[in-house]
Amino acid sequence: MDTEAQPTERDRSSRPSGSQEIPDTEGPEGRSRFSLVSRITQWLPGGRISLSLLVCLLFLLILNTFVVQPFQIPSGSMENGLRIGDRVLVNKLAYRFGARPQRGDVVVFDGTGYFGDADYIKRVVGVGGDHVVCCDKEGRIQVNGRSVDESTFLYPGDSPSTVSFDVDVPDDTLFVLGDHRSDSSDSRDHLGSPGGGMIPVGDVIGRADWIIWPAGHLTRLQRPGAYARVAAAEGWSAAEANEPEKAAGAHG
Repeated sequence: MDTEAQPTERDRSSRPSGSQEIPDTEGPEGRSRFSLVSRITQWLPGGRISLSLLVCLLFLLILNTFVVQPFQIPSGSMENGLRIGDRVLVNKLAYRFGARPQRGDVVVFDGTGYFGDADYIKRVVGVGGDHVVCCDKEGRIQVNGRSVDESTFLYPGDSPSTVSFDVDVPDDTLFVLGDHRSDSSDSRDHLGSPGGGMIPVGDVIGRADWIIWPAGHLTRLQRPGAYARVAAAEGWSAAEANEPEKAAGAHG
């Protein structure tokens, strides 16, 4: 005896034609999230618009803190490449994964305790282990015995330095100079200060990669080739010292 209930014509016709059950694919987690967003938008003045603005602001805050940061040029110490009022984009990840600052890079650093209670922007001339001297017979700076032609980025009419110096750069520090040498307070002026005018690599905020404002001055800052033939410093590998990548290092 067949005990399974058989559908009758009436059973088949009792459902509206074309109707289908819609499965709940969202799940409890999705419903919970939606419910939370709904409660937040109801609580916030402005609802979803205010929530969207807050999310955008949070994203920008994270970006500014960990990835890139705009920096306004406060003085003429890096002219002509970087002028007063220019804004550069500082790459804060440039030296965060094992990479180190290279000669020629333009870096922004915290000068507290070394230069003054402010952030500064200068060009890296010597890295840890380097022997930096000014000047050779032709008035050029020497790094590890190699004379460096800085004419492509020095301020027109400036000499590499009117101050003589002969320094050994300690490990994990940088010797930095401005491109407008006659109008720059840099490592030369702090040789007798705490730290001997050297900047700890750990105080470097990032590398200036772009001029982003004014729009007419939009430029990617390239590391000049002037230092490419300088011998590798002790503690800095040859690959790091002569890295072919053109990163940031034009003017500032």
